Amino acid sequence: MDNSRRKFIKNSAIAAAGTYVGTMGFSAKSYGNIIGANDRVCVGVVGFSDRFKSALMPSFMKSYKELNFDMVAVSDIWNYRRELGVNHVKGLMGHDVKACRNNDELYAMKDLDAVIVSTADFQHALHTIEAVKAGCDVYCEKPFAETMSDNRAALKAVKASKQIVQIGSQRRSGKNYLAAADFIQQGKFGDITMVELSWNVNQPGRWRRPDLVAKIKEQDTDWKRFLMNRPFEAWDPRKYLEYRLFWPYSSGMPGQWMSHQIDTVHWFTGLKHPRSVVANGGIYQWKDGRRNWDTTTAVFDYGPQNNQEKGFQVVFTSRMHNGDENPAEIYYSNGGELNLITNTVSPKGGMSKRAAAAMDMKENLLPNLKLAELVKVDAAANAGADDLVSNHMRNWMECIRSRKETNAPVEAGYYHSIANIMTNAAARTGYKATFNEATQEVMVNGKAFEY
Repeated sequence: MDNSRRKFIKNSAIAAAGTYVGTMGFSAKSYGNIIGANDRVCVGVVGFSDRFKSALMPSFMKSYKELNFDMVAVSDIWNYRRELGVNHVKGLMGHDVKACRNNDELYAMKDLDAVIVSTADFQHALHTIEAVKAGCDVYCEKPFAETMSDNRAALKAVKASKQIVQIGSQRRSGKNYLAAADFIQQGKFGDITMVELSWNVNQPGRWRRPDLVAKIKEQDTDWKRFLMNRPFEAWDPRKYLEYRLFWPYSSGMPGQWMSHQIDTVHWFTGLKHPRSVVANGGIYQWKDGRRNWDTTTAVFDYGPQNNQEKGFQVVFTSRMHNGDENPAEIYYSNGGELNLITNTVSPKGGMSKRAAAAMDMKENLLPNLKLAELVKVDAAANAGADDLVSNHMRNWMECIRSRKETNAPVEAGYYHSIANIMTNAAARTGYKATFNEATQEVMVNGKAFEY
């Protein structure tokens, strides 16, 4: 739909509605910001990444025609990826796509309604701020933020803007996870006593881009714009392209993997963040110049300060030198376990009749259930991730139309980022990390942690 027709429809709707929108709680201006069902939603890409090409764009393609969306621009500061992105999107959409050298050019476009952010980890929160201040809705990859200053600034900007934001925590759109959340939140599982999370791979090339590192030249991109608010360092193509291996551009394992899994803990329980985190690990196997660990163990304490009340522990383990990328998420209660590898609830490890009798207590055993018996399962925790992403992308697109809250609103990103930053703080300092509710700061050894 061309610009003049979009404006005609919008203005006509405002004029027709002007006499009664006040009774619905809308001003004429706010009513005008609602995208009509017949209005095409124009989307731009912030960062043409492997993630965008392999998962986000295919997911967008599954719903864009039905929901009347369009992809109209690609913003990337590296000319090589910008050209690749424009050609790729153009080939899929069947029309010209604007190439933007940076986000200033992107947000100067007329009738840009939304963006998909798939840039470097440390840039996500900052690019979200840019987008909402430009009046765009946002699908933002995780981790949401790698420092609390960025985290707080992005939360404030989003809440002030009223834009629709979806954090890329796609488990929140998986029916198996929705079934698990419902089972726990209804009290059927009992009190959570322990959660075990793991994510292991054996891939020396994971997060490495040697071919691209050899190709890129500083003059072909904008290094200072890439660094954004991080401390200045001399040009380094590895930090530009292999940023997941280098703090402060990424926390590595916590931001990439743990942020997905710890988000389910917050979602299922309603808790916002751990009480404390300790972490240990190191670079044991891949001595390739990286800064971020290839082996991590982090322990999270969730629960109240009062020892008479109940809490639980979460353990996250990750290694990059042995594993088949079969992520594990197992929730334990006194009555058994909820296993998001097998998508089952079982009495395994629960309080047997014999064990209970010794203390004159009652047996406590969960039933054997499959999550599919509670709701149809679209994808398992360790397979079919594209289905989760497709569901999540569609939810965002539908919420742009309805202006309802997404499955993973900005608060989900804010809270998983607290856990992520606490983990990184503990790993980098060797101290236990805590959280100051009053200042919204991650604390180590009595000081706020930032870098």
